[in-house]
Amino acid sequence: MKDQFYGYIQELQDTITSKLEEIDGKAKFEEDIWKRAEGGGGRTRVIENGNVFEKGGVNISAVHGELPEVLRNQFKVETGNFFACGLSLVIHPINPFVPTVHANWRYFEMYNEKGEIVTQWFGGGQDLTPYYLFAEDAKHFHTICKEACDKHHTDFYPKFKETCDNYFWNTHRNEARGVGGLFFDYLKETEEFSMQNRFDFVTEVGNSFLNSYVPIVENRKDTEYTQEHKDWQEVRRGRYVEFNLVHDRGTLFGLKTNGRIESILMSLPPKVQWKYNQVPERGTDEAKLLEVLANPVDWIE
Repeated sequence: MKDQFYGYIQELQDTITSKLEEIDGKAKFEEDIWKRAEGGGGRTRVIENGNVFEKGGVNISAVHGELPEVLRNQFKVETGNFFACGLSLVIHPINPFVPTVHANWRYFEMYNEKGEIVTQWFGGGQDLTPYYLFAEDAKHFHTICKEACDKHHTDFYPKFKETCDNYFWNTHRNEARGVGGLFFDYLKETEEFSMQNRFDFVTEVGNSFLNSYVPIVENRKDTEYTQEHKDWQEVRRGRYVEFNLVHDRGTLFGLKTNGRIESILMSLPPKVQWKYNQVPERGTDEAKLLEVLANPVDWIE
Protein backbone atom coordinates (compact mmCIF):
# COMPACT_ATOMS: atom_id res chain seq x y z
CA MET A 1 0.00 0.00 0.00
CA LYS A 2 2.79 2.45 0.82
CA ASP A 3 4.40 1.89 -2.59
CA GLN A 4 1.03 2.21 -4.29
CA PHE A 5 0.22 5.51 -2.60
CA TYR A 6 3.70 7.00 -2.97
CA GLY A 7 3.61 6.25 -6.67
CA TYR A 8 0.23 7.97 -6.85
CA ILE A 9 1.32 11.20 -5.16
CA GLN A 10 4.41 11.41 -7.38
CA GLU A 11 2.16 11.38 -10.43
CA LEU A 12 -0.34 13.76 -8.83
CA GLN A 13 2.40 16.26 -8.06
CA ASP A 14 3.40 16.26 -11.73
CA THR A 15 -0.20 16.70 -12.85
CA ILE A 16 -0.96 19.58 -10.49
CA THR A 17 2.27 21.52 -11.05
CA SER A 18 1.98 21.20 -14.83
CA LYS A 19 -1.57 22.56 -14.81
CA LEU A 20 -0.74 25.45 -12.50
CA GLU A 21 2.25 26.43 -14.64
CA GLU A 22 -0.02 26.41 -17.68
CA ILE A 23 -2.48 28.74 -15.96
CA ASP A 24 0.21 31.10 -14.73
CA GLY A 25 1.91 31.39 -18.10
CA LYS A 26 5.09 32.89 -16.65
CA ALA A 27 6.49 31.33 -13.50
CA LYS A 28 7.72 27.74 -13.23
CA PHE A 29 7.97 25.53 -10.19
CA GLU A 30 11.49 25.25 -8.84
CA GLU A 31 12.30 21.75 -7.61
CA ASP A 32 14.23 20.97 -4.46
CA ILE A 33 15.13 17.35 -3.69
CA TRP A 34 15.95 16.82 -0.03
CA LYS A 35 16.87 13.96 2.28
CA ARG A 36 15.98 13.37 5.91
CA ALA A 37 18.89 12.26 8.09
CA GLU A 38 16.69 9.81 10.04
CA GLY A 39 15.33 8.22 6.85
CA GLY A 40 13.56 9.22 3.67
CA GLY A 41 13.17 12.60 2.03
CA GLY A 42 11.03 14.55 -0.35
CA ARG A 43 10.53 16.60 -3.50
CA THR A 44 9.54 20.20 -2.89
CA ARG A 45 8.24 22.35 -5.75
CA VAL A 46 7.68 26.07 -5.24
CA ILE A 47 6.32 28.72 -7.61
CA GLU A 48 6.81 32.45 -6.96
CA ASN A 49 6.19 35.85 -8.55
CA GLY A 50 4.14 34.64 -11.49
CA ASN A 51 1.37 36.26 -13.51
CA VAL A 52 -1.31 34.54 -11.43
CA PHE A 53 0.38 32.95 -8.42
CA GLU A 54 2.30 35.06 -5.94
CA LYS A 55 3.58 32.01 -4.10
CA GLY A 56 2.71 28.37 -3.93
CA GLY A 57 4.13 24.98 -3.11
CA VAL A 58 3.25 21.43 -4.09
CA ASN A 59 5.36 19.07 -2.00
CA ILE A 60 5.67 15.33 -1.59
CA SER A 61 7.61 13.40 1.01
CA ALA A 62 8.17 9.85 2.17
CA VAL A 63 9.87 9.46 5.53
CA HIS A 64 10.56 6.50 7.77
CA GLY A 65 12.48 5.42 10.82
CA GLU A 66 12.05 5.32 14.57
CA LEU A 67 8.90 6.92 15.94
CA PRO A 68 9.51 10.48 17.20
CA GLU A 69 8.82 11.03 20.88
CA VAL A 70 5.64 12.98 20.19
CA LEU A 71 4.20 9.98 18.29
CA ARG A 72 5.37 7.46 20.90
CA ASN A 73 3.48 9.46 23.52
CA GLN A 74 0.43 9.76 21.29
CA PHE A 75 0.29 6.02 20.55
CA LYS A 76 1.35 5.05 24.09
CA VAL A 77 4.26 2.88 22.94
CA GLU A 78 7.88 2.84 24.12
CA THR A 79 9.43 2.00 20.76
CA GLY A 80 8.36 1.54 17.17
CA ASN A 81 9.10 2.33 13.56
CA PHE A 82 6.95 4.13 11.04
CA PHE A 83 6.53 5.11 7.41
CA ALA A 84 4.63 8.20 6.28
CA CYS A 85 4.14 9.77 2.88
CA GLY A 86 1.96 12.50 1.51
CA LEU A 87 1.38 15.43 -0.80
CA SER A 88 0.76 18.88 0.64
CA LEU A 89 0.00 22.05 -1.30
CA VAL A 90 -0.84 25.69 -0.65
CA ILE A 91 -1.42 28.24 -3.43
CA HIS A 92 -1.52 32.01 -2.78
CA PRO A 93 -2.74 33.91 -5.88
CA ILE A 94 -1.90 37.54 -6.63
CA ASN A 95 -5.44 38.70 -7.35
CA PRO A 96 -7.45 39.27 -4.13
CA PHE A 97 -10.56 37.92 -5.84
CA VAL A 98 -8.93 34.51 -6.32
CA PRO A 99 -9.00 32.42 -3.13
CA THR A 100 -6.07 30.70 -1.50
CA VAL A 101 -6.35 26.92 -1.53
CA HIS A 102 -4.82 24.21 0.64
CA ALA A 103 -4.84 20.44 0.20
CA ASN A 104 -3.14 17.43 1.71
CA TRP A 105 -3.38 13.67 1.21
CA ARG A 106 -1.28 11.33 3.32
CA TYR A 107 -0.70 7.74 4.41
CA PHE A 108 0.85 6.32 7.60
CA GLU A 109 2.06 2.90 8.77
CA MET A 110 3.49 1.82 12.13
CA TYR A 111 5.38 -1.43 12.77
CA ASN A 112 6.18 -3.71 15.68
CA GLU A 113 9.63 -5.09 16.52
CA LYS A 114 9.16 -7.82 13.88
CA GLY A 115 8.52 -5.26 11.17
CA GLU A 116 4.83 -6.17 10.92
CA ILE A 117 2.23 -3.45 10.34
CA VAL A 118 0.33 -2.82 13.57
CA THR A 119 -1.70 0.15 12.32
CA GLN A 120 -2.17 2.08 9.08
CA TRP A 121 -4.42 4.90 7.90
CA PHE A 122 -5.11 7.62 5.37
CA GLY A 123 -5.83 11.27 6.02
CA GLY A 124 -6.21 14.52 4.15
CA GLY A 125 -8.61 16.96 2.59
CA GLN A 126 -8.83 20.29 0.82
CA ASP A 127 -10.20 23.70 1.79
CA LEU A 128 -10.77 27.13 0.24
CA THR A 129 -9.88 30.51 1.76
CA PRO A 130 -11.41 33.45 -0.14
CA TYR A 131 -10.70 37.10 0.60
CA TYR A 132 -13.84 38.26 -1.18
CA LEU A 133 -16.80 35.94 -1.09
CA PHE A 134 -18.47 34.64 -4.23
CA ALA A 135 -21.12 32.14 -3.22
CA GLU A 136 -20.96 30.44 -6.61
CA ASP A 137 -17.26 29.72 -6.10
CA ALA A 138 -17.83 28.17 -2.68
CA LYS A 139 -20.71 26.14 -4.09
CA HIS A 140 -18.58 24.90 -6.99
CA PHE A 141 -15.73 23.86 -4.69
CA HIS A 142 -18.06 22.00 -2.32
CA THR A 143 -20.00 20.38 -5.17
CA ILE A 144 -16.83 18.82 -6.57
CA CYS A 145 -15.91 17.62 -3.08
CA LYS A 146 -19.35 16.09 -2.61
CA GLU A 147 -19.30 14.37 -6.00
CA ALA A 148 -15.97 12.73 -5.15
CA CYS A 149 -17.26 11.61 -1.75
CA ASP A 150 -20.62 10.32 -3.01
CA LYS A 151 -18.91 7.85 -5.33
CA HIS A 152 -17.72 6.01 -2.22
CA HIS A 153 -20.34 6.70 0.48
CA THR A 154 -23.12 9.26 0.84
CA ASP A 155 -22.18 9.80 4.50
CA PHE A 156 -18.65 10.96 3.63
CA TYR A 157 -19.35 14.49 2.43
CA PRO A 158 -21.49 15.72 5.37
CA LYS A 159 -19.18 14.02 7.86
CA PHE A 160 -15.91 15.28 6.40
CA LYS A 161 -17.31 18.76 5.68
CA GLU A 162 -18.27 19.10 9.33
CA THR A 163 -14.85 17.88 10.40
CA CYS A 164 -13.28 20.48 8.11
CA ASP A 165 -15.45 23.27 9.48
CA ASN A 166 -14.48 22.30 13.02
CA TYR A 167 -10.78 21.89 12.28
CA PHE A 168 -10.07 25.05 10.28
CA TRP A 169 -11.43 27.29 13.00
CA ASN A 170 -9.34 30.09 14.49
CA THR A 171 -10.55 29.70 18.06
CA HIS A 172 -8.64 32.76 19.28
CA ARG A 173 -10.50 34.83 16.64
CA ASN A 174 -13.77 32.86 16.83
CA GLU A 175 -13.98 32.62 13.06
CA ALA A 176 -13.38 30.11 10.30
CA ARG A 177 -10.18 30.29 8.26
CA GLY A 178 -12.22 30.05 5.07
CA VAL A 179 -15.28 28.38 3.57
CA GLY A 180 -14.11 24.84 4.29
CA GLY A 181 -14.18 21.74 2.14
CA LEU A 182 -13.18 18.27 3.34
CA PHE A 183 -11.01 17.03 6.19
CA PHE A 184 -10.56 13.42 7.27
CA ASP A 185 -8.02 11.53 9.33
CA TYR A 186 -7.32 8.05 10.68
CA LEU A 187 -9.22 6.31 7.88
CA LYS A 188 -8.41 2.73 8.83
CA GLU A 189 -9.62 -0.67 7.69
CA THR A 190 -13.07 -1.58 9.01
CA GLU A 191 -15.62 -4.29 8.34
CA GLU A 192 -17.15 -2.00 5.72
CA PHE A 193 -14.01 -0.51 4.16
CA SER A 194 -10.77 -2.24 3.22
CA MET A 195 -7.50 -0.32 2.93
CA GLN A 196 -7.91 -0.53 -0.85
CA ASN A 197 -11.33 1.10 -0.45
CA ARG A 198 -9.67 3.86 1.56
CA PHE A 199 -6.99 4.27 -1.11
CA ASP A 200 -9.63 4.49 -3.82
CA PHE A 201 -11.51 7.19 -1.90
CA VAL A 202 -8.48 9.34 -1.07
CA THR A 203 -7.20 9.19 -4.65
CA GLU A 204 -10.68 10.08 -5.91
CA VAL A 205 -10.53 13.24 -3.82
CA GLY A 206 -6.98 13.98 -4.95
CA ASN A 207 -7.92 13.55 -8.59
CA SER A 208 -10.83 15.97 -8.15
CA PHE A 209 -8.67 18.78 -6.81
CA LEU A 210 -7.86 20.58 -10.04
CA ASN A 211 -11.50 20.52 -11.10
CA SER A 212 -12.51 22.04 -7.78
CA TYR A 213 -10.04 24.95 -7.96
CA VAL A 214 -8.93 25.69 -11.53
CA PRO A 215 -12.32 26.97 -12.83
CA ILE A 216 -12.41 29.47 -9.95
CA VAL A 217 -8.91 30.70 -10.75
CA GLU A 218 -9.63 31.05 -14.45
CA ASN A 219 -12.86 32.93 -13.76
CA ARG A 220 -11.35 35.45 -11.28
CA LYS A 221 -7.68 35.91 -12.16
CA ASP A 222 -8.22 38.86 -14.52
CA THR A 223 -10.67 40.74 -12.30
CA GLU A 224 -9.58 44.35 -11.76
CA TYR A 225 -8.69 45.27 -8.19
CA THR A 226 -7.43 48.24 -6.18
CA GLN A 227 -4.77 48.67 -3.51
CA GLU A 228 -7.56 48.59 -0.93
CA HIS A 229 -8.52 45.12 -2.15
CA LYS A 230 -4.88 44.04 -1.91
CA ASP A 231 -4.56 45.46 1.60
CA TRP A 232 -7.60 43.45 2.73
CA GLN A 233 -6.18 40.30 1.18
CA GLU A 234 -2.95 40.77 3.11
CA VAL A 235 -4.80 41.42 6.38
CA ARG A 236 -6.76 38.21 5.89
CA ARG A 237 -3.57 36.37 5.01
CA GLY A 238 -2.46 37.30 8.52
CA ARG A 239 -5.31 35.20 9.88
CA TYR A 240 -4.12 32.35 7.66
CA VAL A 241 -0.66 32.62 9.19
CA GLU A 242 -2.13 32.69 12.68
CA PHE A 243 -4.00 29.45 12.11
CA ASN A 244 -0.97 27.68 10.65
CA LEU A 245 1.36 28.69 13.48
CA VAL A 246 -1.09 28.39 16.39
CA HIS A 247 -3.46 25.54 15.52
CA ASP A 248 -2.38 23.50 12.48
CA ARG A 249 -1.46 19.95 13.54
CA GLY A 250 0.85 19.34 10.60
CA THR A 251 2.87 22.50 11.21
CA LEU A 252 3.14 21.88 14.93
CA PHE A 253 4.08 18.23 14.39
CA GLY A 254 6.80 19.21 11.94
CA LEU A 255 8.24 21.79 14.31
CA LYS A 256 8.25 19.30 17.21
CA THR A 257 9.89 16.49 15.24
CA ASN A 258 12.81 18.34 13.68
CA GLY A 259 11.07 18.47 10.32
CA ARG A 260 12.42 20.30 7.30
CA ILE A 261 11.61 23.90 8.16
CA GLU A 262 11.52 25.24 4.58
CA SER A 263 8.90 22.67 3.63
CA ILE A 264 6.90 23.16 6.83
CA LEU A 265 6.67 26.93 6.40
CA MET A 266 6.13 26.78 2.64
CA SER A 267 2.44 27.42 3.36
CA LEU A 268 3.04 30.96 4.58
CA PRO A 269 2.21 33.81 2.18
CA PRO A 270 4.97 36.23 1.11
CA LYS A 271 3.20 39.48 2.05
CA VAL A 272 1.00 39.87 5.12
CA GLN A 273 -0.42 42.75 7.16
CA TRP A 274 -1.58 42.99 10.74
CA LYS A 275 -3.63 46.10 11.48
CA TYR A 276 -4.71 46.88 15.01
CA ASN A 277 -8.40 46.19 15.66
CA GLN A 278 -9.43 46.54 12.03
CA VAL A 279 -13.20 46.23 11.60
CA PRO A 280 -14.66 46.76 8.10
CA GLU A 281 -17.64 49.04 7.64
CA ARG A 282 -21.01 47.34 7.86
CA GLY A 283 -22.46 46.37 4.50
CA THR A 284 -19.12 46.25 2.67
CA ASP A 285 -17.87 43.17 0.84
CA GLU A 286 -15.20 42.78 3.51
CA ALA A 287 -17.84 42.75 6.26
CA LYS A 288 -19.94 40.22 4.34
CA LEU A 289 -16.99 37.82 4.29
CA LEU A 290 -16.62 38.06 8.06
CA GLU A 291 -20.34 37.41 8.54
CA VAL A 292 -20.01 34.14 6.64
CA LEU A 293 -16.84 33.11 8.49
CA ALA A 294 -18.67 33.45 11.81
CA ASN A 295 -20.82 30.39 11.12
CA PRO A 296 -20.34 27.36 8.84
CA VAL A 297 -22.55 27.41 5.74
CA ASP A 298 -24.20 24.57 3.82
CA TRP A 299 -22.97 25.77 0.44
CA ILE A 300 -24.69 23.15 -1.67
CA GLU A 301 -28.12 23.63 -0.16
